[in-house]
Amino acid sequence: MRASRVHIFTDGACRGNPGPGGWAALLRYRDAEKTIRGAETHTTNNRMELKAAIEGLAALKRPSKVTLTTDSEYVRQGITRWIAGWKRRGWIRAGDRPVLNVDLWQRLDALNAGHEVSWRWVKGHSGHAENEAVDRAANEAIDEMLEEARVREDADR
Repeated sequence: MRASRVHIFTDGACRGNPGPGGWAALLRYRDAEKTIRGAETHTTNNRMELKAAIEGLAALKRPSKVTLTTDSEYVRQGITRWIAGWKRRGWIRAGDRPVLNVDLWQRLDALNAGHEVSWRWVKGHSGHAENEAVDRAANEAIDEMLEEARVREDADR
C-alpha cells in the first residue's frame, strides 16, 4: 500500500517564557484540512513547538509521507541533526548537560520513526498563510484555557 502524502504545519506560542502556552497543528491531506490545538498553564515556547509537532504526527492514523513545516529551528534542527548525537550520548548534550525537554524529544523521535518525514522551516510571522493560521490557533488555545480558568475561579468564589 502506498503511503499517504500529508502536509502538517505547526506552531507553539507562550506568553512569558515560562508562562501559559499553546500549540497548534494544521493537517492537510488532499483537499481535507483539520486543525488541532491545546494549551498548558505553565510551559515554555520550545515545549509548545515540540508539542505541536508531536500532536500533528500523533494524529495520523497510518504510516505516511509527511512534509512537516515549522517556524522553530529548535525543532527542525533537533530532530534532523542533534538527536542522533543526543541518543548516542545517553540524552546528554554539549558540555555534559542533559537534553532539555527530553520527554518530548523521545516522543517526537518515536513518532518520527513511524513516518517518512521531510522537515521544513519557514520564518515565523512572515505572511506564510499556514504558519499564520497555526499561530492564531495556538494563541486562541491559550485564550480559551485562560478564560476557562477565569470562569472556574469566578464559580469558586
